Amino acid sequence: MHKRLAILGSTGSIGTQTLGIVSRHPDLFSVDTLAAGSNAALLAEQAKLHRPARVIIGNEAFYAMLSNELSGLGIEVLAGQDAIEESVRAGTVDTVVAAMVGFAGLRPTAAAVAAGKEIALANKETLVVAGEMITSIAAETGSRLLPVDSEHSAIMQCLNGEPEGMVEKIILTASGGPFRTTPAHRLARVTPLEALRHPNWSMGSKITIDSATMMNKGLEVIEAHWLFGTPEEKIEVIIHPQSIIHSLVQFSDGSVKAQLGVPDMRLPIIYALTYPERVQTGLPRPSLTETGSLTFEEPDPERFRCLPLARTALRRGGNMPCALNAANEVAVAAFLHNEIGFFDIAGTVEHVLEKTDFESEASLEVYHETDRRSRSLATEYIRKLKKK
Repeated sequence: MHKRLAILGSTGSIGTQTLGIVSRHPDLFSVDTLAAGSNAALLAEQAKLHRPARVIIGNEAFYAMLSNELSGLGIEVLAGQDAIEESVRAGTVDTVVAAMVGFAGLRPTAAAVAAGKEIALANKETLVVAGEMITSIAAETGSRLLPVDSEHSAIMQCLNGEPEGMVEKIILTASGGPFRTTPAHRLARVTPLEALRHPNWSMGSKITIDSATMMNKGLEVIEAHWLFGTPEEKIEVIIHPQSIIHSLVQFSDGSVKAQLGVPDMRLPIIYALTYPERVQTGLPRPSLTETGSLTFEEPDPERFRCLPLARTALRRGGNMPCALNAANEVAVAAFLHNEIGFFDIAGTVEHVLEKTDFESEASLEVYHETDRRSRSLATEYIRKLKKK
């Protein structure tokens, strides 16, 4: 079971952890392609260590620097988004690790699915924005979508070996983020630095803010809908502060299965890469006696409005989840730059959903136009907020 990997977003959190797994399991994995957005310095370091067949920098302004750094190593150096898309179709690639952040990961992931590749999917926006299109193409090409999100990995593990049609409910767990117990009146004044202090997980800044607003759970509800074919009303979200149970599945006989593990993204990454097998790892094991207790709470939709907004977008369907995602990306970036307040993230998303015209067609063209318009609406709304 040796797999040749194309790692898209190799310089990000998931990408770097995946390369760590490759280093520890050279008998199982090798790197065919590395691709990153703008971090040419780290990409060059990774390429020198792992010696892939090709490296690609999305931002063409860094091509010369990268090419000079890797000169004489026999590594093909490419630049631009088209090159990233083309690379995933290569016959030398077995599995594509889709770890590019945000909407930018949609096109290359769609290209990999169209090519029938196995996808270790860390870019949740791919299914949030274009779940109908991606799952339809995967059904035609035989592409296998294997989730890297810890919650969806947990669901996949709970479903493994179970008969189809027996799922009564999927239960996604949420840590509650850094503001689970913060008084509601304080949330309007929290800073980006406070929001980035996640109590359990070490993640990139965008997903950490999404955890603080609970938009990440809203996006995961949409993703679970497409990954597992589960209606929105059968997907529940509960807060589990210890982050030991990563998700649960309730079956028609009343049984509930849960997947437990320490909050470490390397576990769902390696499970996606080796599925349906398991391999021996040196990863930490959970100690329930040290944890002491596992507790659960209902999320507060008034304090964390992004979660119900995501559910609304999924129920409306069409291009609405795309609009939700675009507005959230713009709002999170503005919050991280101290341009808007914490509650303004949800306010921006709600405004964009209200102003977006519904489109039912599932195509890249529709999604790209919706993304463009939604970002423009969000930017204009934030500009007005800043003037107040």
